[in-house]
Order: sequence, then C-alpha cells, then structure tokens
Amino acid sequence: MAEIARFGVSLDKDLLSEFDRKIAEEGYETRSKAVGDLLKEYVIEKEFASGGNVAGAVTILYDHHNRDLLSSLMDIQHDYHDSVISIQHIHLDHDNCLEILAVRGNGNSIKKLYSSLKTMKGVKHTSINITGTK
Repeated sequence: MAEIARFGVSLDKDLLSEFDRKIAEEGYETRSKAVGDLLKEYVIEKEFASGGNVAGAVTILYDHHNRDLLSSLMDIQHDYHDSVISIQHIHLDHDNCLEILAVRGNGNSIKKLYSSLKTMKGVKHTSINITGTK
C-alpha cells in the first residue's frame, strides 16, 4: 500500500463550495478521494500526451457487411501488435459490430493506432479511454 502524504491547499471559497457540491453529486465521501482521483487523472493524461506507458481501451463501431473494412481493421491491429493485447468482438445487431481493443504501451504508438482506426472509411465511431499502468 502507498504511503499517505498530507498537504494543505488554499482555494477560493466559492470554488471549494462548488467542488464540494460536484463531488457530493458523484458520491465521493471525502475531498481527499476526489482530489486524489483528479491528480491521478492529470498524471495519466500527461503520461499519455508525452508518449509514456499507459493502458486503456479503444472502441470501434462499424458495419460488419463491409468486408474490405474488416480486412483493413485486422491489418492495422496486426501492425500495432505490440500495443494491442486483446480484442473483444461484439455483434450489436444484424448490421453493427463493436470491437474493444485492450491496449498497453507507449502513448505515441497508441495514439497512432487510434488515429489509424478512427480515420478509416466505413468506421462509424471510435473512442479511446486511457488509464495508468500502476
């Protein structure tokens, strides 16, 4: 378990009141947990932006009847085999499929993978969700 450090922060009263309202709406029991989550999110975002090691998921929604697209999606996933650690394929309905790619590794490589997938003709929507590796 990580060692806990305490610190003090000075904030505008109105900002703190608004923060308290927002975290209560989300169900946080303490400011410490909310602030810790915000700090972790910030650190992960900066790690991803700088090309550091991250993990996450890339989701792709597409029409499975487009056979050329299926082949191209598979080719790209193989091109980034160092980053793609798992793929889940879900049949949403007769026409639409959702793929969830679990990714891990260099943020720059994952950004390139994401960009390659989202710009493909025939992909209806793509999203990315990044988290830390620790």
